Amino acid sequence: MDLKRVRGLARRRAPRHKVGTVLTVQSMQQTEAKTGARERLLEAAEASVLAKGFAATSIDELLAETGVSKSGFFYHFKDKSALAKAILERYLVRDRELLDQMFARADDLNGDPLHGFLVGMKFFAEMMADLPNSHPGCVAASFAYQDQLFNREIHELNAEGLLQWRKRFRERFDLIAEKYPPKIDVDFDALADTISVMVEGGFVLGRALKDSTITPRQILLFRDYVRIVFTGS
Repeated sequence: MDLKRVRGLARRRAPRHKVGTVLTVQSMQQTEAKTGARERLLEAAEASVLAKGFAATSIDELLAETGVSKSGFFYHFKDKSALAKAILERYLVRDRELLDQMFARADDLNGDPLHGFLVGMKFFAEMMADLPNSHPGCVAASFAYQDQLFNREIHELNAEGLLQWRKRFRERFDLIAEKYPPKIDVDFDALADTISVMVEGGFVLGRALKDSTITPRQILLFRDYVRIVFTGS
């Protein structure tokens, strides 16, 4: 028998794709496991920060809660400062997505800019009434309270997140004013900042008084005030 022919047949019949497929599946599983570990760490860390602050958030406690090894932790975060930055970045992205979805839904229901805003604020109040299921709390405020723990990069990231809230709501008020000129003189930047002040203050007061209805009630009061600013009634 022709030895070269036998070898050629063997090569053609060999299931060459299986090795590559197995390696691909293994690589995907490893990537998913790493992503899952990182997300578990961030989820546990955020809950800890909201409950007792960043200073009291222990890496060892996070490892015990998530089942991630110490080497696994340092694979994802080189130190606790890197963890802080990741917590804040994750929070800001999720916060922006929640607001985008909420006001997009309100705008779909209402072509009028003022009515869309008022409906969006109603959705906002409902979301805050469902704490912590729909919104876990404010990481940005917690970080601001302990700003001495963080470096300049995190300070700037936190400040930028708050300025984005101002920008978002200021743009809404500018749009409303085109159709409904305000009935009183009002600083739109200050009006936009009222939302941040109200929500953060509501978290503090609600926690101190053990009353979860404070923040949503404040949001609805602000909603009424905005309607009066632009319509007079």
